Amino acid sequence: MDLPASPAPRRGLSLPTQIFLGLLLGAAVGILLNEQRASLDAAATWLRGEPAVIVGPVLDNVIGPIGQVFLRLLLMTVIPLVFASLAVGVAQLGDLADLGRIGARTFGYFILTTGLAVIVGLVLVNTVRPGAGLPEETTRRLFAEHRGKVEGKPPAEFGVQTFVEIVPRNPIRAMADMDMLGVIFFALLVGIGSTRLPGAQRDLVVTLLQAIGELMTWIIHLAMRLAPYGVFCLICKVTAELGFDIIKQLAWYVGTVLVGLGLHLFVALPVLLLLLARVSPWWFFTRVRGVIVTAFSTSSSAATLPTSLAAAHERLGIPKKIAGFVLPLGATMNMNGTALFEGVTVLFLAQVFGVELSWGQQAIVVLLSVLTAIGAAGVPGGSIPLLMMVLASVGVPPSGIALIMGVDRLLDMCRTTLNVVGDLTAAVVIARSEGVAVGAAPAATS
Repeated sequence: MDLPASPAPRRGLSLPTQIFLGLLLGAAVGILLNEQRASLDAAATWLRGEPAVIVGPVLDNVIGPIGQVFLRLLLMTVIPLVFASLAVGVAQLGDLADLGRIGARTFGYFILTTGLAVIVGLVLVNTVRPGAGLPEETTRRLFAEHRGKVEGKPPAEFGVQTFVEIVPRNPIRAMADMDMLGVIFFALLVGIGSTRLPGAQRDLVVTLLQAIGELMTWIIHLAMRLAPYGVFCLICKVTAELGFDIIKQLAWYVGTVLVGLGLHLFVALPVLLLLLARVSPWWFFTRVRGVIVTAFSTSSSAATLPTSLAAAHERLGIPKKIAGFVLPLGATMNMNGTALFEGVTVLFLAQVFGVELSWGQQAIVVLLSVLTAIGAAGVPGGSIPLLMMVLASVGVPPSGIALIMGVDRLLDMCRTTLNVVGDLTAAVVIARSEGVAVGAAPAATS
């Protein structure tokens, strides 16, 4: 049976515009409620002749629950999405012993660049500290409200026990507890094991996992159609409680993420092109500008893949057999921008909630950001459910994701651009490592 189509887009304003308007209206209404809360409560007390609160019940019984329903729609997709995406990604690699030279180099390059992206983000967020600066009383109140919403085990510390606990005693329990490392380990074993099955059985397992992944993607699409209302409610409640202070911190956060993405896109990747492929970054960027526009406008690595394949062969001169292997794999596994975004967001929210993460816990953030970036769906908003799990893994309330939902669409467009450019640089580096004179194809000139 075919999967139901994603909800049809509404006529009129685009979804990103609706989400942005939800952010603006929610912030405006929340700040107004915050400023007028005392006078409204005083008026209610005078009219009814008894202590009364008008704003609180509305926030707690109407606006807050609507926002939480939206968050739960996203959170419910986390476990099946991570499990299915990672297992399918490994299964499609084929027999790991027979991957050969190109596969090993490609996977190694993905790990290198994704890990580097997370480190760039963490260095930046530790330097700028965009989430610091809220009044201490506000920080305590915010954490107290969200403390009960941390799912799973207590915050993990990095050490020998971390490697022991990667192997779950009970994979079902690990899923129920949202034990990230345990779920990922089990998914990797399922993916590797499926390559050892007979052909028909292997196809059955892979088809089932792909169907689960597509189903979760559809649910994410559905949740994102509700995003304008969810964002309005989430931001309204937060700003009504915290006032304008949280808006200032959010602006610092957006700036930090954009600077981090820019550093990796225009500094780290060009250096890798020069060192590993001996290719001029200017030559590279002038030939992939059409792909950059497509990635930025669609916010989808999957939707950009056909354009990337055409540009790799026709404009960069990469053989089809290399581009056809590296780019589809990269669209699933090489998420530089997503990993950087996750690392910055986790530390930003930890700073907002007053949660101090040790260097060991930040090492876990690096590891989880790299691994969950591999499992992120290549669709708009696909990384948000996984990010909530990373937050819970280090003791930061996952419901804190409400603070950044309103600006996520802009950041999604930017990080998708980095994801796609990272895939193309991987194709260039791998082609050069195979002795291909990148750019030598007749169609490579503009």
